[in-house]
Amino acid sequence: MNSAASCPLPLVFITGASSGIGQALALRYAQAGYRLALVARRTAELQAWVQAQGWDDERCAVYHADVAEIHSIVAAGQACTAQQGLPDVVIANAGISVGMDTAERDDLDVLARTLATNNTGLAATFHPFVAAMTARGSGTLVGIASVAGIRGLPGHGAYCASKAAVVAYCESLRGELSHSGVKVVTLLPGYVDTPLTRENRYSMPFLLSASAFADRAFAAILAQTSYRVIPWQMGVVAKLLRLLPNALFDRVLAGRARKHRSGQGR
Repeated sequence: MNSAASCPLPLVFITGASSGIGQALALRYAQAGYRLALVARRTAELQAWVQAQGWDDERCAVYHADVAEIHSIVAAGQACTAQQGLPDVVIANAGISVGMDTAERDDLDVLARTLATNNTGLAATFHPFVAAMTARGSGTLVGIASVAGIRGLPGHGAYCASKAAVVAYCESLRGELSHSGVKVVTLLPGYVDTPLTRENRYSMPFLLSASAFADRAFAAILAQTSYRVIPWQMGVVAKLLRLLPNALFDRVLAGRARKHRSGQGR
């Protein structure tokens, strides 16, 4: 029996829920009274965290998926609908961030893996729900991009390219669904204190805690805001950088520490 039939609480589906932004979003949605469908590769770790929150099976279900594998995340979405019902909100949060150097052959594999996770994985996260949400006439699809997608940064080619693609993809999808009742929200985090960013070797202005980001993201999603940079100050900085002539932009970033490449220490 579909457990959603006896439980009127709204449902949110979140990928990358085992840590960082995904985990903070799960907590925020739980506080707001949602049922949770949480997806991660590290399901044992996620399940232990869920149990620590005291959430029973009616409140939260955990699904295993690697978003870089299309069949894996599509199957998780289908399992969610079968077990818990069609979500009200789907948040494609899972992503990776690794530095790259195009002169290094191995880093071409880093690029391919980043695009598979951050882009194909995002579309595959949405796929199981689009037709059903359209038929229902409601739902919100949320893509987690980054301010790093506004302008390319040295050493960040894979990540910047993938996040710029998230923005463009979500904009395209928003247009496709504009008359369906299904909303598409694009969120661009600035620097958020997570295990991913703690390895960065450069300053992180306007750094937010994961919980502070989740509060602002929840409000933006609830308002069905089509595009929002969080915090707004980083949006101003990124747009100003976008306006700089290339020669000046290159000088500003000359000598800036780069993101770790795969296998590098801090």
